[in-house]
Amino acid sequence: MAALIRRAPSILRSNSKNRYFVSPAVHRLEETGLYGCHHLKTPKGFQRIVDDAIERSNELVGYISRMPSSSEIINAMDEISNTVCQVVDSAELCRHTHPDREFVGEASKASMRINEYLHYLNTNLTLYDAVLKAEKDQTLTSEEAKRVSRDLCIDFEKGGIHLCAEKKDRVNQLNVEIAKCCAQYNENIAKEPGYVDVYPTSLIPKNLHNLVKPVNRLTSRGLGVNIREKGFRIVTEPSTVSAVLQWTSDDEVRKMTYIKSNSVPRANLDVLDKLIAARHEISQIMGYKSYVEYALQSNMASSPDVVSSFLVELSKAVQPKAVEEFESMRDFKRRKNSQQDLELEPWDEAYFARSMKSSAYSLDFSVVASYFSLSQCIEGFKVLVESLFGMKFINIPLAPGESWHPDVLKMALHQPNEGDLGYIYLDLNSRLGKYPGCAHFAIRGGRRVSETEYQLPVIALVCNFSKSQNSAVVRLNHSDVDTLFHEFGHALHSLLSRTDYQHFSGTRVAFDMAETPSNLFEYYAWDYRVLKKFARHYSTGDIIPEKLVTSMQGSKRMFAAMELQQQIFYALVDQTLYGDKTLSPIDTTSVVADVREQHTNWKHVEGTHWQTRFNHLLYYGAGYYSYLYAKCFASTIWERVCKDDPLSLETGTAIRTKFLQHGGAKDPAQLLNDLAGDGITRYQNGGIIPDITSLCHELNLRK
Repeated sequence: MAALIRRAPSILRSNSKNRYFVSPAVHRLEETGLYGCHHLKTPKGFQRIVDDAIERSNELVGYISRMPSSSEIINAMDEISNTVCQVVDSAELCRHTHPDREFVGEASKASMRINEYLHYLNTNLTLYDAVLKAEKDQTLTSEEAKRVSRDLCIDFEKGGIHLCAEKKDRVNQLNVEIAKCCAQYNENIAKEPGYVDVYPTSLIPKNLHNLVKPVNRLTSRGLGVNIREKGFRIVTEPSTVSAVLQWTSDDEVRKMTYIKSNSVPRANLDVLDKLIAARHEISQIMGYKSYVEYALQSNMASSPDVVSSFLVELSKAVQPKAVEEFESMRDFKRRKNSQQDLELEPWDEAYFARSMKSSAYSLDFSVVASYFSLSQCIEGFKVLVESLFGMKFINIPLAPGESWHPDVLKMALHQPNEGDLGYIYLDLNSRLGKYPGCAHFAIRGGRRVSETEYQLPVIALVCNFSKSQNSAVVRLNHSDVDTLFHEFGHALHSLLSRTDYQHFSGTRVAFDMAETPSNLFEYYAWDYRVLKKFARHYSTGDIIPEKLVTSMQGSKRMFAAMELQQQIFYALVDQTLYGDKTLSPIDTTSVVADVREQHTNWKHVEGTHWQTRFNHLLYYGAGYYSYLYAKCFASTIWERVCKDDPLSLETGTAIRTKFLQHGGAKDPAQLLNDLAGDGITRYQNGGIIPDITSLCHELNLRK
């Protein structure tokens, strides 16, 4: 019942044994434990919070087995979810961020134990029967409670609880196999990142020297004389590859880097085959034609036909503009090399896109970064919440033992009339051993505890920003600012939701709507009316010039169609690999090559297998299209609600009251239409599909 514990609310509310995390409402400085949990003063405390969670949940399972009223069943189920979630989420955050290996080890053990207990909950027929009773009960009056009961039934049945013993055992075996495949896939990437050795060192630009490793080799110079030649080793991990492909002028270096990075680890070809086969078998046992059909049943899209229709429509809309952009890039390459027959290669895209943007807009990325110190970006958050919502982010001193690193900051989101609405930890600086990307982590979801008490959400934003050479200030590239505002959108979704049940708190919404708030707040990172409020030069304090922002915006638009086409390609590969073709063994590389040929302007390079490093196929299997859904929804909301006056209280009130505060407690299509008006979604083949008009207009596409 992983889905059960990812969402849910409360009962037996007078019992507070499950409240591990001290309420930060009273800003005490007494010694506490990690995240304010008094048991987590030491790593061994993770054992205690798992023990307590299991004990309390077993009490609630016993209570539910006596079949109380439907509302009490739903409340008890939600308290189980709330109790277990706090352990799962705190362990997950600790595993990814804590510098103390003992804490990480104990958090990992806690995660394993609590997940074993989750298997017991997921397969508990007493709980399933109780939820079925509640779902069928016409006296259940709360609409949110009805949605919870329906969701829980779906979650139980997606785990196969309603199947006969033989099929249920097979589903359990397959889920173990899937977990092993996911772990092996990531382990293979870590073990075999791949590398390219480049000689001489002059082929690597100086601004990349901090990303590569010195190597050398013996080279013959004739007459038996050997000399030691210096070179660089490029380890083909994603951030290094991205930098090399953008900045290296030598065509052969880019080619070698592209091919190597897209051809390791080869072992993942077999792993991916096993993963696809296991997921397909589960879907067949459950009575579905494909894993896509199985995975989409509770999403807005609801069926493969709806997703396919959406992706093909978007692909056709973007194709003419993408061809124009492709041809302009090819012509630029030919002019630069004084050869009229040169073709554009896949390893050329990033380099020539950056070169053409710099040429067209004279952008110096170091100049742009000088206006986005990390401290000023945090001020930007404060400006946003005050302008939009009449709220403040207030810095809170961390109690002894509460933080996991000295760099961590803590803030309360405070509304003058409502008090504190939630708490956020910011862990934004890079360090060895830390989660490598940017992410929003829940620590505690919001839920109504009683008529007068609300459990406030607690979250963490984790990023990996580092100081540049010769700088004491962390300065962000604007792409990092864009990412930071994206994650801030998730944070606001969590902090501002006010659902009765933890099951629907914050980002616990339909899978294909979850990225909408984060995509919406990316627009704020590009709007001069917003940027001039906080983007100041780190040394002079000067406000960012409007002309510079205009150039940044123009640069962003230059190859927007090709970038969107790439996202469509990813989504179509995901849908195809998990679609009907899995009725028989498939060649995943052939699928990738065919989709690339049909829906992009780039050719497939023989010997490469990009899919062996695209781990979205693991965790977003059959769901990658949701990013494009969110992009369409966010574009329409920005156009209709925010664009004219993005910082007004009226705009913020609409975003909060019509959308963010409801989390997943209301029908997602209705929420979108309430916020942005009819037409943001439409029904097609029994599912819900976004309107692409605003996005096409924004990118100057011919719909």
